[in-house]
Amino acid sequence: MSLYSATISWSLHDDEKFTDSRYSRAHNWHFDGGETLRASSSPQVVPIPYSDESAIDPEEAFIASLSSCHMLWFLSIAARRGFVVEKYEDKAKGVMQKNGEGKLAITEVTLKPEVQYAKRSQPTEKEESDIHHEAHEQCFIANSVKTDISVKPTERM
Repeated sequence: MSLYSATISWSLHDDEKFTDSRYSRAHNWHFDGGETLRASSSPQVVPIPYSDESAIDPEEAFIASLSSCHMLWFLSIAARRGFVVEKYEDKAKGVMQKNGEGKLAITEVTLKPEVQYAKRSQPTEKEESDIHHEAHEQCFIANSVKTDISVKPTERM
């Protein structure tokens, strides 16, 4: 068993009333490694100026964590199979809408990884597809959620 932690901190500004819901949703995420990130509600959920559009929002973080987990497994599996990955970029997208229970949820995440390999180390399309499939099966985050997640690698040049 592994344990993980994050500390989320927020405080009311002196000029905010709070009970009128006109308060800043900006806050900080503190991680055990020492990193602190500025976070906020999404401006698509809570309007500006009560959201900070320059900060990370939970919806973006959710999509990024799925993408990051998939990538880390992909790199591990590719290395084990002898393929040298030189670059990996994923322009992941998520859709928030009402789910089958009528609740707002991130119902779909699409990972769109583009992978570049060393010239001497090119997997076939099937081998790359198999690595993505195994990475998805191993990803702790994907295994933890109900969201439909699809992996659609970009076509190779």
